[in-house]
Amino acid sequence: MTGLDLRPAESCRYDIVSLGEVMLRLDPGEGRIRTARHFRAWEGGGEYNVARGLRRCFGQRAAVVTALARNEIGLLVEDLILQGGVDTSFIRWADYDGIGRNVRNGLNFTERGFGVRGAVGCSDRGNTAIARLDVGDVDWDHLFGELGARWLHTGGIFAALSESTGRVAIEAAKAARKHGTIVSYDLNYRPSLWKGFGGIDKCREINREIAQYVDVMLGNEEDFTACLGFEVEGVDEGLTSLKEESFHRMIDKAVAAYPNFKATATTLRGVKTATVNDWSAVAWADGSYFASTKRESLEIMDRVGGGDSFASGFIYGLMVLGDPAKAVEYGAAHGALAMTTPGDTTMASLAEVEKLVGGGGARVDR
Repeated sequence: MTGLDLRPAESCRYDIVSLGEVMLRLDPGEGRIRTARHFRAWEGGGEYNVARGLRRCFGQRAAVVTALARNEIGLLVEDLILQGGVDTSFIRWADYDGIGRNVRNGLNFTERGFGVRGAVGCSDRGNTAIARLDVGDVDWDHLFGELGARWLHTGGIFAALSESTGRVAIEAAKAARKHGTIVSYDLNYRPSLWKGFGGIDKCREINREIAQYVDVMLGNEEDFTACLGFEVEGVDEGLTSLKEESFHRMIDKAVAAYPNFKATATTLRGVKTATVNDWSAVAWADGSYFASTKRESLEIMDRVGGGDSFASGFIYGLMVLGDPAKAVEYGAAHGALAMTTPGDTTMASLAEVEKLVGGGGARVDR
């Protein structure tokens, strides 16, 4: 049991709608950004990655609400989204002035790291089209009411892009709740985004408002502390990362403050090197705690997007399987598989996720 009252699939055009920025990721492969002569292009974004994972791996009907500047880069991002099978009907196109003085598309340079050299991200996302999105720009009643969506996913990265995007996230969550659409939110605290307008105080103001309309809240101890103001003592800051006991204490406080939460979850990552991590996940739903299989010394190719892939698997487990114990296992397995391939987005199949959940290993499939 999950405590979630989901709309019937046959009454909705979409199973999942994500609200957030989609950037062009430029990846130097095994090299460094600072010395690269070639980059591989991907699309990616914290909120979008979840919808794409649900579409490509889990076979759910997905759409993204975002904005792009209408130029060759924006058209490339749109094409990459289309290749991922995500509906682009709700992209808002902004006129481009030729040099990006008024609006532009976001770029995200990311190197994977290896061994003792950690992954590095360098975002170039100021003045992007999505940052200009404001209340009233999206017809949420049409999307959630007339067309129908079973689930809305958004997060703290989108909310922190500008002074207006937090208001849009609140508007979307309110509209989703009005129409019976489940709302999930990944706190995803990024201090570099919030410091431009109000810092931690504004972060908490916006996130505390959004939290009132959230059914499934995702985030680790740092996220809950920074975004919602919950202090939890006894967290190991070493290689073992967040402990399950700390998660329990944190969620006890969060659920008492926000009784609308039906489920919460986080990944647990112990970073040994950039390419070897301990990996697992924990969740709370319907008054009970659940833990995934612990995968010690998991070999990592590209860690970016692992948490988003966990979120898509976790949502699939709640939305389709209706089982929080399976949800945390599917999420952790999907995140683990996503980190074995390059790029932000998943290349895993449902069969591969189910094989890993069932205890399957890495022997050759013939």
